[in-house]
Amino acid sequence: MIITIDGPAAAGKGTLSSALAERYHLAYFDTGMLYRAVGLEMVLSGQNPEDENLAEKAAKELTFSKMMQLSQHPDFRSQVGGTAASKVSALPKVRRALLKMQQDFSLNPVFADGTPANGVVYDGRDTGTVVCPHADIKFFVVASPEVRAKRRFAEFTAKGIDTTFEQVLADLTARDKRDSERSTAPLKPAPDAVLLDTSKMTIQEEIDFAVKIIDKYLEA
Repeated sequence: MIITIDGPAAAGKGTLSSALAERYHLAYFDTGMLYRAVGLEMVLSGQNPEDENLAEKAAKELTFSKMMQLSQHPDFRSQVGGTAASKVSALPKVRRALLKMQQDFSLNPVFADGTPANGVVYDGRDTGTVVCPHADIKFFVVASPEVRAKRRFAEFTAKGIDTTFEQVLADLTARDKRDSERSTAPLKPAPDAVLLDTSKMTIQEEIDFAVKIIDKYLEA
């Protein structure tokens, strides 16, 4: 079974994806990690994340082991990493370079320890429209910019990252604009995706909503 969960930053995709992967014993693929890795690699090497040719080179040289190594860096999940990821993800050459890696995973999904899985939950921006348009179930998760900024600000504060709510909101708004206006695979729901607005939902309510959809599919 393949489940795709797309949507803007801090909408609740990651929490939902990991919960569903655990509940249905499926592999979990956070596609955003690929773009964060490429973006951060460029930042750390002093390169411009908006230089398409250099970004393409970094994307082609990316391996899972290098991605996991970069994920341990303190800026991987910070505003620095998020902004760099958004910039490189807007580049068509980068998206093409990373597409095959994402699609191949659906053919042979595995858990973190390398053991085979019977399916995968994708967490990303275009997994239901581009990566796996043939997915069994697709969700598109949204929330208001203010709610998402509040969530991300609380996350950063808990990690000791020095920022302000206003800065987080501005960064999210700018990222939404880049993601929705990029020429290749813009952020948008697949025609057959289930829309899930988490603005006024608890995490459990979000999970329960998705579980009802999935269980109904499995019972059919």
